[in-house]
Amino acid sequence: MPDSAAEFDEELKSKSEIKREMHQMQDFALKLVKLSKHQRSKIPFPEDFKQELILADKIINKHEALRRHVRHMAKVLCEMDLEPINQALDIMANKHQQETAKFVHLESLRDQLIDKGNDFIEEVLNENESMERQKLRQLIRQAAKEKKLEKLGKGYRDLFAYLKTHITF
Repeated sequence: MPDSAAEFDEELKSKSEIKREMHQMQDFALKLVKLSKHQRSKIPFPEDFKQELILADKIINKHEALRRHVRHMAKVLCEMDLEPINQALDIMANKHQQETAKFVHLESLRDQLIDKGNDFIEEVLNENESMERQKLRQLIRQAAKEKKLEKLGKGYRDLFAYLKTHITF
């Protein structure tokens, strides 16, 4: 006998709700099947589920067999802890956003190096010991010269490339 109303509600799911959840799990299983082998290698699957994915790869061109197998995989997924899998998928999905943020930060740093002068240059050099003082100053001078002439070109790109190779996040 349920102790509270919340437990009572959990025990009595409607048939439609159960079907919706199962369809969501089937879609999730199909999404996992469609991942490349390289992407799957980054996800912490249990060993028995890896075998299910290998079988799915073998029957990928047999539509009805794949559909039945995906239904089976969905049932297996219902019994698993999906948190590590979802975390790994989120990290893979956000990789583009992380790269964009890194790119924006490097552009901002380049502009600050050109505009702020010696004190900021010294600060950046102290934070990143892999940079060469003379090379960095030379690239900054060239980029500043191009910026002054309003013709951003090789020096501006070279400074960005140098920062990209030597700045770590």
